[in-house]
Amino acid sequence: MLPYINKPFELLSGAVGASPDELKLIFSFLLSYPLAALLKRVPDARPQYKNLFIIGGGLFYLVGLYSLYTGVRTIFIASAGTYALAYFLRTSAYMPWIAFVFLMSHMAVNQLARQFADNPAAIDITGAQMVLVMKLSAFAWNVADGTLPEDQLSDFQKSRRILKLPGLLDYAGYVLFFPSLFAGPAFDYNEYKGWIECSMFDVPATIDPAKKPPTRKKRKIPRSGTPAMLKMASGLVWIYLFLNLSKWYSHEVLLGDYFMTIGFLRRVFTMHMVGFTARTKYYGVWSLAEGSCILAGLGFNGVDPVTGKVFWNRLQNINPWGVESAQNSRAYLENWNMNTNKWLRYYIYLRVTPRNRKPGFRASMATFVTSAFWHGFYPGYYLSFILASFVQTTAKNLRRNVRPFFLDPATQKPLPTKKYYDIASWFATQATFSFVVAPFVILRLDHSLQAWGRVYYYAILTTGAGMAFFASPAKASLRKALDKRSQEAGVRLVRSVSSDSLAQSGRGQEPVLGLSADPGRDIDEAIQELRGEVERAQAKLREKEKEQRQQDGGGAAAAAAKEGKKEL
Repeated sequence: MLPYINKPFELLSGAVGASPDELKLIFSFLLSYPLAALLKRVPDARPQYKNLFIIGGGLFYLVGLYSLYTGVRTIFIASAGTYALAYFLRTSAYMPWIAFVFLMSHMAVNQLARQFADNPAAIDITGAQMVLVMKLSAFAWNVADGTLPEDQLSDFQKSRRILKLPGLLDYAGYVLFFPSLFAGPAFDYNEYKGWIECSMFDVPATIDPAKKPPTRKKRKIPRSGTPAMLKMASGLVWIYLFLNLSKWYSHEVLLGDYFMTIGFLRRVFTMHMVGFTARTKYYGVWSLAEGSCILAGLGFNGVDPVTGKVFWNRLQNINPWGVESAQNSRAYLENWNMNTNKWLRYYIYLRVTPRNRKPGFRASMATFVTSAFWHGFYPGYYLSFILASFVQTTAKNLRRNVRPFFLDPATQKPLPTKKYYDIASWFATQATFSFVVAPFVILRLDHSLQAWGRVYYYAILTTGAGMAFFASPAKASLRKALDKRSQEAGVRLVRSVSSDSLAQSGRGQEPVLGLSADPGRDIDEAIQELRGEVERAQAKLREKEKEQRQQDGGGAAAAAAKEGKKEL
């Protein structure tokens, strides 16, 4: 750590109520903006200079700001180990899985150490390591994809595959990219390569030259100051809200004596505000980190060929409005930690599934376990994950069987009464997830159960009641009513495009943040797989017994023939 660098943060800590490490984290995000502006001005033809600048910035944050010498060692072990596996086992089908297990196991050690230290306000390397696990496990898969024929790859794999291992300087720059070092967003190596070589900014020839984004001094990176500053401003607003709201709505409020002196509805509102306050911190941190990536140019995501508008959402990790206005569980989760969602989908869920086969129970379970272990080992995480899976099932049944009553059966357009359904579904979603995420904030098992008990386990009861309702004959009655309604309108009952099932694309069956879209379906598939395995084992056993009987019968016949010859 640089001399005296900690002093101003210690003085400011008492004034704002945040720990010195938390203030240094915010400072590092803000410092990334001028550093990203300088990085953007490194000549396009000098990518090696960009890499050196990035490595220097990353090491300054780790050592100069936080004295995380052990963090440097951790990053070196993870990155060097992954590179070595990719180098020596490149053509092995097991290489990406070995890298994945190595990275997750290495991170688990540090997460357990942090959990036993029990100091959530301190900044250690686990946050950066969580981002690094996503980047390096994806890197291993991208290298493996580079060894496969194109006809075995999806379009996504083709765009991300690595045909030639990068040099150590490029690789180190990818690992230590300072704007996203501590909190993300994560991205794939080919995205970094396209940015540092400026091939990312090549505009297709089909786009009108007048629609090309403006650049500075004949450089390829478009001007990104305005979207970056807007993202920074929104991040600072969220941080300001967090610093102020946390004085009244920290998770300790749910465990205090005063909480039990207020009415039930006010307790539910307080629990909601505790969750909202915790989310504002992530909204702020992720917005600040994304803004500095945009300023550097890495957030570039193409140009609208008609309007010439530049999109800067390549690395968007959070959509606060999408979360706070969500009317169903899937929308709530899809707008939260969006890059982790992508990583779980493309590098766990679809990788577990054998080629040319549909993902099933094993893929869903592998994704759930990975997501849970990636977050850590606090019991609160697992309470939230498990309950959220069942909430998803109930929410899906509601949308499939209740929502169509508020749509015109012929045109599928909303009826005037649809606004009441929207209000009710928004309220139910927000109230339910306020309960679900409480253990995610509290972390401890005993305190989480205590907080749930103080609001009478309302989300567990309503979710259980919903699952029981849709497991009863009532579901069939609803379907009959919908069929009758459609027949009277002279149309066939169809599922609306906005339904969260998205059956045509298959996306509705995929887990979101590792949470199964339908735990009941997964359990049924598991039972079917188990039954199939048992039947195959029994069939093999019967076949062996048949072969044994045939051998025994043949042996007996041979012995009898031999005995007959002797008698003759």
